[in-house]
Amino acid sequence: MLAKEIMNTKVITLQKNDTIEEVAEILVKNNISGAPVVNKDGEIVGIVTEEDLIHQETSPRTPGFLNILGAFIYINGIERYREDFKKLAATTAQEIMTTGVITVNADTDIKQVATLMVEHDINRVPVVENKTILGIISRADIVKALAHKA
Repeated sequence: MLAKEIMNTKVITLQKNDTIEEVAEILVKNNISGAPVVNKDGEIVGIVTEEDLIHQETSPRTPGFLNILGAFIYINGIERYREDFKKLAATTAQEIMTTGVITVNADTDIKQVATLMVEHDINRVPVVENKTILGIISRADIVKALAHKA
């Protein structure tokens, strides 16, 4: 089975300049947990999820470090800390969105889509052609496809 056979073609998208409040309202109104962000040409530039929005209500995760002779050596997490802090201060979709979105094309096998979701711990994958969104596949869509096979 291919992505084009199970994707939802009625994709709710966000604009880069949508405020955090507008983003939250769109997600709630449409009962979705995330949406792609598009530029003025309709090309995907990022994605905003509920997890991104929750960062607004949290403190940044402190990175692990070692103190050796008065020098701080970061073990891991400095980039995560910067990302958390950026999202904490965000006021628009562009500032809070995740970039480098994992996407697939319409002819991608759903087994590969499911593998991407598990490997990258993501809940939705936009289906694109030349950066333009054709549809979106959620974990629920994969489960529905499995149920129809049975």
